[in-house]
Amino acid sequence: MTRKLFAAITLCGFLPCAQAATGYYLVSVYDVEGQHGIDYKYWNADYTNSSSRSSPEIGYSYGVTSRWYTELSAVWFRAHGRDGSELSAFSWQNDVLLTQGQYAADVALHTELARSTDKPHVTSLEIGPVLQTEYYRTQFNANLFLQRDVKGKPGAETQLAYQWQIKQRWKSWLQPGIQGFGEVGKWNDWLPRERQSHRAGPAVFGSVDAGPGQEIKYEAAWLVGKNSARSAQSFTMRVQYLFR
Repeated sequence: MTRKLFAAITLCGFLPCAQAATGYYLVSVYDVEGQHGIDYKYWNADYTNSSSRSSPEIGYSYGVTSRWYTELSAVWFRAHGRDGSELSAFSWQNDVLLTQGQYAADVALHTELARSTDKPHVTSLEIGPVLQTEYYRTQFNANLFLQRDVKGKPGAETQLAYQWQIKQRWKSWLQPGIQGFGEVGKWNDWLPRERQSHRAGPAVFGSVDAGPGQEIKYEAAWLVGKNSARSAQSFTMRVQYLFR
């Protein structure tokens, strides 16, 4: 079973890596200097054996400069058959733009630290490149992340995960697309194909004006494939209230 950065979410021992946040939400970096945000995320995974898992997340983001985006988040987790969600982790995300339009594709460096709430505390790190380009009104994204428990988990290995997305900029309030996510195991020694996790599906995006200097952005996706090497169907959503 592979690990995702949010092993902090998985930290409780019953959440595998494929269910970490970056296994459901694509990292995309923009120039948002001076912009604040309240960020709500939610995913739910239904497995073929009738079990399910879900995780809501709330965060606060800020565009520190035209190149640096940062966000602090609290993550909850709920397993099948349990009443209510339990606080499972805190995370700190930082994304730094390395290019800003001078090349065919923009490149950023993504990092995220996550720390579990349960003892023994587990601290995990995710790091990797974020790539984005456009062709007419179509946006393409491809991300590759290394993930590792850096504290509190002896014998941890560095895992490899990926994300991709294609989005059509039709209208500001409605932009259809597709997304894909996956985990292949140890970065230099991939798992056999049947033990890897790959999932993809349709997605929709949009934004609406909420007043001077304010905006509400949304995205939702339906992902089908393997989650922690088990067949699953997943629903994900994200809503951001952005303001200056």
